[in-house]
Amino acid sequence: MYTIAYFAHDFPMSHETVSTRLPQEMLKDIERLAERERVDRSELIRRLLDSALQQRKVEDALEAYRDGKVTLWRAAELADVSLREMMELARVKQIPVPYTLDDLRRDVEHVKQKARREQH
Repeated sequence: MYTIAYFAHDFPMSHETVSTRLPQEMLKDIERLAERERVDRSELIRRLLDSALQQRKVEDALEAYRDGKVTLWRAAELADVSLREMMELARVKQIPVPYTLDDLRRDVEHVKQKARREQH
């Protein structure tokens, strides 16, 4: 195992240094990918983490929608994707999307309320 530490700097948001131990094979894969994409290891690791976190947000939102805990619109917000994208993701995962006229009315009202809050 190797320890990788990357120091975040020159970024618009505040960042923190994170260290982790990685299996040697994983580190080799990271180095190969970083070379292929012409970025340093730290940048590649940030990109991979960002991608994995986005994927996890989508999975969690889809699960909450499937379990009836949130509306499709709210699931899209939680996943940071558009409603249309969330509908497509649900279709791909074979999660039924019974989108009714009442659902549309609720979502339109939600958007209006959100727009009003953002104006103030």
